[in-house]
Amino acid sequence: MAMRSIYCGQVTEALLGQTVTLCGWVNRRRDHGGVIFVDLRDREGYVQVVCDPDRPEMFKVAEDLRNEFCVQIKGLVRARPEGTTNDNITTGKIEVLCHELNVLNASVTPPFQLDDDNLSETTRLTHRVLDLRRPYMQRNLMLRYKVAMEVRKFLDANGFIDIETPMLTKSTPEGARDYLVPSRVHDGHFFALPQSPQLFKQLLMVAGYDRYYQITKCFRDEDLRADRQPEFTQIDIETSFLGEDEIRALFQDMIKQVFRNTMDVDLGEFPVMQYADAMHLYGSDKPDLRVKLQFTELTDVMKDVDFKVFSTPATTPGGRVVALRVPQGGQMSRGEIDGYTEFVKIYGAKGLAWIKVNEKAKGREGLQSPIVKNLHDAALNVILERTGAQDGDLIFFGADKAKIVNDSIGALRLKVGHSEFGKKNGLFEDRWAPLWVVDFPMFEYDEDEDRWNAMHHPFTSPKDGHEDYMDSDPSKCVAKAYDMVLNGWELGGGSVRIHRAEVQSKVFSALKITPEDAQVKFGFLLDALQYGAPPHGGLAFGLDRLITLMTRAESIRDVIAFPKTQRAQCLLTQAPSMVDEKQLRELHIRLRNPVAAEAKSA
Repeated sequence: MAMRSIYCGQVTEALLGQTVTLCGWVNRRRDHGGVIFVDLRDREGYVQVVCDPDRPEMFKVAEDLRNEFCVQIKGLVRARPEGTTNDNITTGKIEVLCHELNVLNASVTPPFQLDDDNLSETTRLTHRVLDLRRPYMQRNLMLRYKVAMEVRKFLDANGFIDIETPMLTKSTPEGARDYLVPSRVHDGHFFALPQSPQLFKQLLMVAGYDRYYQITKCFRDEDLRADRQPEFTQIDIETSFLGEDEIRALFQDMIKQVFRNTMDVDLGEFPVMQYADAMHLYGSDKPDLRVKLQFTELTDVMKDVDFKVFSTPATTPGGRVVALRVPQGGQMSRGEIDGYTEFVKIYGAKGLAWIKVNEKAKGREGLQSPIVKNLHDAALNVILERTGAQDGDLIFFGADKAKIVNDSIGALRLKVGHSEFGKKNGLFEDRWAPLWVVDFPMFEYDEDEDRWNAMHHPFTSPKDGHEDYMDSDPSKCVAKAYDMVLNGWELGGGSVRIHRAEVQSKVFSALKITPEDAQVKFGFLLDALQYGAPPHGGLAFGLDRLITLMTRAESIRDVIAFPKTQRAQCLLTQAPSMVDEKQLRELHIRLRNPVAAEAKSA
């Protein structure tokens, strides 16, 4: 006989008068003057169980119950007495009168209460098994499962097949830092864990599988940041014989279906924005369109002003001057403005110039700022005209190298928009805001190394007619690359790939990768492209990031069952850990600093 007849969270008034068998954990036990109430919990939710002293054997067991005991109960479903119903839960109109109670396994006292919302992340990740019992975490992981299923259903219906690619592969140090795996059989040789299945999925297209997908782990030994994980999950997709627009349309439909079927949310149409426009208006290639603030370009106006902070970047190649108008920002105190000044310094800005528009009609006299005296009337008039400033507004300025301006004022735009001030003054619209960002540059220049790097990856195709720019002027070369953005997060990105060996060689040449070097690193791909490789392209979505957005979780770690910390450690299993000398010897490895390793593990 089955140990249960139904999940706790599925018992409703439809079962009134029926006997049910339930299994789960004691969430809470309450003694109400001779009657014991037990809130029983499983992954589907809670149900209230009533233990009457009329059944002394069962009641004696109930008296000894404690939180997190694993129990089985058999009882009668009945309506809750009038005035005691709970409309917030599915089982809120009924209770189960307990006939039989069996303790399947007792529990020691847990290190924290499961309904405690003020737990440190260290506590949560150390006791992750208990943390995962919390309804918040269960909801997150159930949604993750449902999203993955919707993705699979959509891709299956559209002719995509799931093909596994290797976890042990060749090191490609051009991207992020690889996780290396030493080979026992081949002394001094190493595999790498995949940063992405990129090359293999291209090879599958050459092999004629036409449409491929995989929900797979990827590994990057990146510099640690708040929401980065050394291992993460990618929805990886590739298709042959589709152009850029068709690929975007297909996967826009996929994401819309996922949101519709898992959250009953209609994402609507996705606007398409060119990379150049996104940087021009928002200073970001993943703009959050919920924030109603935009940059105003002022570089051309500031070349002849006395204020060197503006005129120097305005006359320097690669410099930029922008304004950010904050409607009704004149309400901000000097302390708040100083706080924002310190904030932009995080992004390399030297400071933050500002003007309060007290009375626009008075011209210069109606403006309040230490910098006004250094700006001529023509410049002030253009600032007011272009920004559309009104009485009571505040204008912030960014002036520096374009990257610093984009990063700092872009971050300031979000900071102001998401602040209490921003929400109160209508600068933030609480909605789902998707878009496509397209036409990325093919290359970005690395000043330190004096070379061009691939903006996306070296296998991205240039726009038709841009192939010659790779030799003559790489800065003009635009790629067939696209990113899907939602609420200021990059959900996924991809491109049409290079399918001709001669174009691929041109890209390697622009990146200063010699033919010999290219053959060593990517020879298998270049060889494959010679055998009638089809036009192909695709994209990859970050599943962890998608679920974080959908659940509005505070951290990516709240949607991964067993994540690593910011220091790339697993507090549950204490990984990474030392291994014994025998294992190292088999792998032909000798520790260079064994004392430091021992100290770290101690």
